[in-house]
Amino acid sequence: MRLLTGGYTADMEGSATGIGMLQAGAPDDVLAGGPLGFAGQVAAADSPSWVAQHPTRDVVYAALEGVGAVQAFQRTGEASFVPLGEPVAAGGLACHVAVAPDGSALLVACWGDGRVVRVGLDAAGAPSSPPLIAPAAHDPYTARAESGPASPVVDAGDVAAAARALREVAGTEYAHLIPGGVGQEEALLELSAARAESELETVARVSRAHQSRFLPGGLVATTDMGLDLVRLWHAQGDGLRPAQTVVLPRGSGPRHMVWHPSGHLYVVTELSHEVFAIAPDTTTSAGPVWRIVAASPLGMGVLPGDTAAELAMSRDGEHLYAGVRGSDTIAVLRVRGAGAALESIALVEAGVDWPRHHVVLRDTLLVAGQLSDEVASLTLDERTGVPGRVRHRAAVPSPTCLLPLR
Repeated sequence: MRLLTGGYTADMEGSATGIGMLQAGAPDDVLAGGPLGFAGQVAAADSPSWVAQHPTRDVVYAALEGVGAVQAFQRTGEASFVPLGEPVAAGGLACHVAVAPDGSALLVACWGDGRVVRVGLDAAGAPSSPPLIAPAAHDPYTARAESGPASPVVDAGDVAAAARALREVAGTEYAHLIPGGVGQEEALLELSAARAESELETVARVSRAHQSRFLPGGLVATTDMGLDLVRLWHAQGDGLRPAQTVVLPRGSGPRHMVWHPSGHLYVVTELSHEVFAIAPDTTTSAGPVWRIVAASPLGMGVLPGDTAAELAMSRDGEHLYAGVRGSDTIAVLRVRGAGAALESIALVEAGVDWPRHHVVLRDTLLVAGQLSDEVASLTLDERTGVPGRVRHRAAVPSPTCLLPLR
C-alpha cells in the first residue's frame, strides 16, 4: 500500500523537503500490516502539513502551512507529482484541506487567523476561482462592546447532556463531583459565565480554525480551537452560509472530527482531552438543532500539559482512536448504543514521539511521530479494538499527515 506523507520543512523547523511517499508492505497490497519503507520525496513543497486527495482525479492538495496557501499537485507517475497551477493564498498558518465529495471545491482551515476559505475547482481538479472567506467566528464567552456584560452563549441542554455523560463515565463513586440534577444545570451555566467574565481581562482569545469536514445533506462542519466552537454551514456554490454554532466548554479546544454512520459527529478537544458527540435534534418545531449529546474523557492516564491531536474511527465504527502528544499515547474509546454514548476503554503507547496524525487501515494503525521522524504501525486487535505494540517502523522526516492513495 502506498501513502503520501505531509510534513514540516525548514521554514517550520522541520526536516522534510516536501510531500513524501511511504510504502506499507508491497505497493499493491490492500492491507498495511507489512514492513514500512520511506520512498522519499514525490513533490517539493514548503511545509505541506496536510494532504488531501481529489475524489475522482489523480490530484492532491497540500496546505502549505508556513506560507498560508494551498497548492494542487497532478500525479504524473507512481511516485511523482507536479504542481497544478499556482499556490492559492488562504490565510495564516493554513493547516487543513478538505475536498468536496463531488470535487467541486475545497476548504482550507487556517490556524493562524481563524479563516475558513473556499476555493472552487474545475473539472480537472485545478483551482478555478478566487478564495472566498467564510464569515468570521465570534467568541461566545466574550461580550461585544455593544452587548453589555460578558455572557457565554451556551445551551442548557448541551451542558446538561455533557454533564450527564461525564457522570456516567465517572461512575457512582465520583458522579457526585460533577454538577447535575434538577436545577443544577442553571447553576453550572452561571458558574461558567462567572468564570468566563473573571478570565476575560487576562486571557486574549483568538479564532483558530483547525478542520473542515463535509457531512451528508450538503452540510459542512468546521472546528474553531481558539473559540471552542463547532460551526455548521450550508455548502453553496458561492461559499458557505452559516447554519448553526455549537459551543463547547470554555478552553476545551475542539480540533478534529469524524463522522459516524449513526449520524453523530465526534469531536476531539486538544486542550481538555475529551471526545464530544454532537447530533441534530429533529424533535424541535424549528427544524433540526445540533446539540452535544455525549462526552467522554480520553482516559485517566492523560497528563496535564498533553495535547490531543487526530481522531480516527475503526472500520466497523465501534471504536475511536485519539492521539495524545506529550505522554505519546493512543486513547481508545468504544461507541455504544446508537452512537450517542462513548466509553474510554484503553490508553496505549503510540510507539513514536509526538503522535501528530494516524490512520486506521483495516487491522493496522499507522502513527506519524512528528518529533521522532518516523511512522510506526500497530496491529489492531479485531476483537477488542485495542492497538498492540509496534510491529514495523520507518524513518520519515517530520511527518504530520498520512494519506492512503487510491
